[in-house]
Amino acid sequence: MNHEFDNFLWPGQSIVFALSKARHLLTAEMDVALAGTGVTSSQVGTLLLLFQDMTHTSAGLSRLLRIDSGFVTRTVDRLEKQGLVRRTRDSEDRRVVSLTLTEAGRDAAARIAEIAPEILNQHLSGFTPAEFASLCRLLGKLLDG
Repeated sequence: MNHEFDNFLWPGQSIVFALSKARHLLTAEMDVALAGTGVTSSQVGTLLLLFQDMTHTSAGLSRLLRIDSGFVTRTVDRLEKQGLVRRTRDSEDRRVVSLTLTEAGRDAAARIAEIAPEILNQHLSGFTPAEFASLCRLLGKLLDG
């Protein structure tokens, strides 16, 4: 289906603008809530994916987060410097670098897993369960192309 986007560039009517505004709102509030942890909203996805054992490589993070590998490398560099992530070279294939959370990284990820739902719930409290399910389904459809 091909949609006409006559109002694509008008901030008050553009879905792109609305999605961007929602992202900025949530990340700003997440940064405030995370202030005491030393973690930023841009690092949350990396920590949670490692915490949930969904991947252990930079390539996996890049694919799952849909961000370029350079951004992943810079994020992991910062997390490693903070003592939250450890890089380990594979003994059989030195090209492979495995990423694991340190104890401090696991603690930070566990705290994030408590904080993030609180932020989202503040904004989604006015949604009915059906509206929330529709939002999740539609965003998933958008992301899946």
